[in-house]
Amino acid sequence: MSKVKILWVDDEIDLLKIHILFLQEKGYEVVTANNGDDAIALVHENHFDIIFLDEHMPGLSGLETLDLIKSIYPTIPLVMITKSEEENIMDRAIGAKISDYLIKPVNPNQILLTIKKNVDTKRLITEKTTTDYRTEFSKISMQINDCRNFEDWVELYKKLVYWELELEESEDDTMDEILKLQKEEAGNAFVKFIKKNYSSWLKQSPEERPLLSVDIFQKKIFPELKEKKTVMIIIDNLRYDQWKVLQPLIREFYRLEEETVYSGILPTATQYARNAMFAGLMPAEIAKQHPDLWVFDEEEGGKNLHEKILLEFQMKRKRIEQKFFYDKVMNNKAGEKLVENINAILENQLAVIVYNFVDMLSHARTESRMIRELANDEAAYRSLTQTWFEHSSFFDLLKALSNKDVKVVITTDHGTIRVNNAVKIIGDRKVTTNLRYKQGKNLNYNPKEVLELGSPDELKLPKSFLSSKYIFAMNKDFFAYRNNFNYYVKYYKDTFQHGGVSLEEMLIPLIVLQPK
Repeated sequence: MSKVKILWVDDEIDLLKIHILFLQEKGYEVVTANNGDDAIALVHENHFDIIFLDEHMPGLSGLETLDLIKSIYPTIPLVMITKSEEENIMDRAIGAKISDYLIKPVNPNQILLTIKKNVDTKRLITEKTTTDYRTEFSKISMQINDCRNFEDWVELYKKLVYWELELEESEDDTMDEILKLQKEEAGNAFVKFIKKNYSSWLKQSPEERPLLSVDIFQKKIFPELKEKKTVMIIIDNLRYDQWKVLQPLIREFYRLEEETVYSGILPTATQYARNAMFAGLMPAEIAKQHPDLWVFDEEEGGKNLHEKILLEFQMKRKRIEQKFFYDKVMNNKAGEKLVENINAILENQLAVIVYNFVDMLSHARTESRMIRELANDEAAYRSLTQTWFEHSSFFDLLKALSNKDVKVVITTDHGTIRVNNAVKIIGDRKVTTNLRYKQGKNLNYNPKEVLELGSPDELKLPKSFLSSKYIFAMNKDFFAYRNNFNYYVKYYKDTFQHGGVSLEEMLIPLIVLQPK
């Protein structure tokens, strides 16, 4: 690793020899200047990792030199050193985005700490993160083997996401690869857990089983509706790790009251999971009780056009009489209009708003080469979600709601996973087109390569035909037809898909926020 190169600018630089010798002994390279003009010339000619700048100098003052350097090289960490503690000088320096501020006389350890904070931080974080993850590695491996119930899997998945986000800040790629292998191990074990337990959950009451999509309104929204106005925001296709990168932006405006990770129902697709959430019924029950509101996979037409009506039916069944507002936001203009009408919306005791952007982002990534390059891995996909959120009407809505006496609930219908392994399948034209699950008759496949969980009746899923069955892709697999197989592989490999069984698709967040 090359030496850290420091520029120290002070009109009394000769009096600082003891500090400079101290830094040189620590392995730093120090270049000095005694005025602002010389400092700017040196910055043009050299690469410096950090600059120490005296505030009070003849000729160009420290603040003037600061402004000129920042205008040319805005990212160089710059530390202002001054004898003055006047508030206006501090305000001006901080406003110019200095990295640190020291009052004379400074001691060598202060200087050393400042360098470590502003230059060595990445390296120090990498070293500590790598060491900590190595310590945790064996514990996580044991935890994977010890997961016995749904709560165990939630705890494990949260831990894996935590380390994924921590290692993202690290510069040690070897740890990333190790974590990927550990996530694959966990994913394979989770599939076995779902195969063993999922159908039995559907036979249990909401009080006995893990929280499922179908239970969300009954258990998380309705109970407190009489006491508090609630705004429920459903972000289609939001994963738990994406929520964790949005959380720091929301923290300024809200207090986190609850963070729950629950299970999306299968298939982990909008048509099934979100309709079940709004209806409070499993898909087969919706198709039976409201046949005019259920659209089968192979039928033409939108699959989520009746969410408001389904919620009305659920509230009527549960004898919930409060007025509610419903809207689906498909673009930024619609979102801006929503913010403008916030007071009228809050005349209702419950507001339910669906945002489709993250789902559209995942589909755009499949269809657009440019978006695929922008979100070329998990970290970039999270970053793109964060960038959208920061500049979205959704964030504007949250800011507006933070000034109101409401409870805000954020959740999703399912997550998504980046697929890379094609599994061959044969089916007729009536088979579903989704890449992560298939429903239909005359399906031909290798049973070892797919997940079969039982009959549609056991899974409480509707049947298009008497002999219909459902099969699910596992972890990073996706289904591809044998004819045009190479085309499918090339087009869909490394795209984000949903509908199957994986930690990322099934373990999804529900967040309860209270305005500060």
